[in-house]
Amino acid sequence: MGKKSKRGSGPRPGSNRAERVAARKARQEAALAAPARPFQGLKAECDLVALRAFIASATARVPFAAGFDAAHEADFATILPGAVPAQVRQRDAAVFGERGAAEGDEGGKVTGGLVALQTNPEPADLAGSLSAALTWASAAAAGDTYPGGVLGRPLTEIIDPEAELQVVVHEDFGWWFADDSDVPAELSMMLERANATILPTARLHPSSGVGAPWWVDAGDRAHLRWVRPEEETALMNALARVHAAGGLTLGEGSRFAGSFRTHGLVVPVFDLDPEAHHEEWHSGVEEFDARLTEALAETSDLTAAERSSRAGIIGRQVTLR
Repeated sequence: MGKKSKRGSGPRPGSNRAERVAARKARQEAALAAPARPFQGLKAECDLVALRAFIASATARVPFAAGFDAAHEADFATILPGAVPAQVRQRDAAVFGERGAAEGDEGGKVTGGLVALQTNPEPADLAGSLSAALTWASAAAAGDTYPGGVLGRPLTEIIDPEAELQVVVHEDFGWWFADDSDVPAELSMMLERANATILPTARLHPSSGVGAPWWVDAGDRAHLRWVRPEEETALMNALARVHAAGGLTLGEGSRFAGSFRTHGLVVPVFDLDPEAHHEEWHSGVEEFDARLTEALAETSDLTAAERSSRAGIIGRQVTLR
């Protein structure tokens, strides 16, 4: 008679040991997982999410934290040629709003880093990858090749947590190259295709300073995408209160289209009349901002009408990476 096969060395399913092993594995996986809000703790979080998720061509000076040793300045960029994570080069001072050629090289050139928020491939740990790119781009020499990598240094030790971003929106991707440089033939078609994807875009500035409302003209219609910093449940309840009161609008020519979730934040979206210039929506944004701020301060239970509104709003929500 053959010998009985030995029982596997793993814990018996359903046993206390199996539960402890599963719990330990879950904790380890959670510790290794990328943060749900990679830019949490930064005042610039909402604009960083916008630059990462849906803005085509824009740059913004990196507000380095006090004590961070940077050899030269750097800018965030939506995307770089070839969708690389970072580069350092000699660049035109005027294009990037440098403090002046006197602080850089002759001829209005300065050495500066560029760190992309949209890359290929997508990093599994965005915060760690951005930390590595920022550290490299702040000290590397022009022409150096970014080696890649992931660092554990928190972004709040690299970027000033209390600083806002001064985003510069560009009409094309001409800032990829110096004015006096010849665009390589292999990149000229890529540049042309990239320019064709750019839509008119503008950042609006509500007086409350909360979140990042971005207007985009998509041709047949325009949109306002308002990246919000609040915890999701509180924001959804507030939107429901505003909707039930008939105030979920930016005024005539606008319609609440829904919301999407990205990088741990919720982004309410409004469809807008494309014939209206983005500056015409300032009053509507201010009025909606006031209504939402008041609703966020309300802590009572939702009424039946508000619960119904909340269900409808959540039903139209999608999640992006």
